[in-house]
Amino acid sequence: MSDHTFSGPGRRNAKLLSGLQALGGANPALVVALGGLVGQQLASNPEHATVPVSLFNLGMALGILPAAFFMRKMGRRNAYFLGSALGIAGGLTAYFGITSSSFLLFCLGTILAGFYSSYVQNYRFAAADSVAAPWRPKAISWVMLGGLVAAVVATQLILLTRDLWPTTPFAATFLGQAVLAALAIPLISLLRPDVIAQTPTSSTSPAGRPLLQIIKNPRFIIAVLTGMVSYSLMSFMMTASPLAMIGCGHSSRDSTLGVQWHILAMFGPSFFTSMLIQRFGKITVTLVGILLIGAASVTALNGLSVAHFWTSLILLGIGWNFSFIGATTLVTDCYRAEETGRVQAFNDFLIFGSVALSSFSSGRLLATQGWDGINTWTFPIVAIVSIALIGLKISDYRSIKKS
Repeated sequence: MSDHTFSGPGRRNAKLLSGLQALGGANPALVVALGGLVGQQLASNPEHATVPVSLFNLGMALGILPAAFFMRKMGRRNAYFLGSALGIAGGLTAYFGITSSSFLLFCLGTILAGFYSSYVQNYRFAAADSVAAPWRPKAISWVMLGGLVAAVVATQLILLTRDLWPTTPFAATFLGQAVLAALAIPLISLLRPDVIAQTPTSSTSPAGRPLLQIIKNPRFIIAVLTGMVSYSLMSFMMTASPLAMIGCGHSSRDSTLGVQWHILAMFGPSFFTSMLIQRFGKITVTLVGILLIGAASVTALNGLSVAHFWTSLILLGIGWNFSFIGATTLVTDCYRAEETGRVQAFNDFLIFGSVALSSFSSGRLLATQGWDGINTWTFPIVAIVSIALIGLKISDYRSIKKS
């Protein structure tokens, strides 16, 4: 494990993981931005347009536990190589699906891309495990900053390649997706495997507490619930946004740029999120993030102009950043070193399982209840999580006052 400062191998690995996030983070950005549009072109039923995005999220959820198994057996670095191979396969399969006009083959490509993302999602935990506890928010923020580059990479790749082959729009984009996954391999080879080890290497290390005991902790329950809600609502709205914009008569360029602004807002605040957490506390920053997600829906319900869509997507991105980094940091408070792998895997399985479910419902809800219906659903969910976080904040305050 690293020393007590944010330096040395831990800092080096955090930089490399940030670079890997920049490449791997473009993967979901491409699928979310284009999956619905390509699905609309290839699917026979309009309600199935968002199925490729939903299957991407399902692949990510189903891939979490196998990814954790391989990381435990092979080590994180070797497992990340496997993840990149899945990313290459996903991009190539989606490419062949578009060129052959096969909706099923394209969907298979997005599932494989989801498997790849189940490894990418572990980068933030690898960075956190590389440093001492006080520096975990900073290490996580560094990795999330890679997503800022991913937003630009994904958007520019879409704009440069979407019409490269006019008879098969977006085919070249998914070929580029495979190239990005391949570019991750040299960076993975530079990681220090001993520093990002998922579990202690000593065979005499304690097994840790039973998982059931850990997940009964109210702090863990609220942290996971917040992560599930923040990611699910973000995915729910982000999946539907491009289709809603096209349905309102806006151009595909406007919808693509809207997704770019959203992803920039998702990762841009990582420059200062860790400082806000240190200044105001994890729970406060997480709560603000959840409330911003609610504000995104308020904005979306107030108009259908490009400005309304973009502003809503920006608020949604910032809210996700605060709430997801905050929730991730709260989860790291709940386990010991020897409990790392299974707790992280369980957390991500719940989060991305809920994301898959929300994604499957977004296309149907958009078709049946419209954009307003999607945004109205967020309010009771935001209210429940906000109350839970306020309750946790009060509990922490009372504990401090007693000690």
